[in-house]
Amino acid sequence: MPLTAFALNCTLKASDDAERSSTDRLLTDLLTAMVPHGVRGEIVRALDHEIKPGVLSDMGEGDGWPQLRRKILEADIFVLGLPIWLGQPSSVAKRVLERMDAFLSETDKQGRMPAAGKIAIVAIVGNEDGAHACHAACFQALNDVGFTIPANGGVYWVGQAMGDVNYVDLPGTPEAVVEMIEMTASNAAHLATVLKERQYPGVRK
Repeated sequence: MPLTAFALNCTLKASDDAERSSTDRLLTDLLTAMVPHGVRGEIVRALDHEIKPGVLSDMGEGDGWPQLRRKILEADIFVLGLPIWLGQPSSVAKRVLERMDAFLSETDKQGRMPAAGKIAIVAIVGNEDGAHACHAACFQALNDVGFTIPANGGVYWVGQAMGDVNYVDLPGTPEAVVEMIEMTASNAAHLATVLKERQYPGVRK
C-alpha cells in the first residue's frame, strides 16, 4: 500500500485570506518531493477548523480538532508546518501541540500512544531568526506524544532579518532548501516504510 502524509498548515492566515501563505508553499514543495518515494499527501489549514483550547482529544460541541486528529493518525507521516512569529512557533502550532497532550493518557495495552509508529517532520518559514529553536520545541513536543522523528526531519527557510521578502515570493527555491527538502522527504518515507512493516512492540506486561 502507498504511504500517506497529512500536512497541517499552522499559518495565521485562513484559506479565505487574500494574502498567500509561505508555509503553504513550503509544504507543497515538501509533499511534491515525497511523490517519487510513493507518498501521497494532503495539506489542510488549521485555521479553517475551530480548534478549541484544551488538552483533551474532544472538547465538545463545535470542536474541530477530532476531525484533524483522525487525519493525523490515519497518515503514515504527519507534517507540522508553521511560521515563526516573535522568534517562536506560531500560536496556532502551539495549540495543535497542546491538543496532542491527550495522547499521553490514551495508551494501548503495551503502553503505546496513538502516534506510535507514525513519523513527524516539521517545516518552518520566517523572516527572522529562530528556525532551529522552533524546530527544537516542536520536535520535543512531538516526541513526547509518541511520534518518531527521522534524521534531518526538519526543513526551513528564513529570510533576511527585518526583510520584506517571503518564501512564497521567491522566483525559485534556493538550492540549499531543495537539498534539505529532498533529504527530509527521503528519510521520512524510508522510516515510515520500516515502521509500517514492523511496529514498535511497546512494553509487554
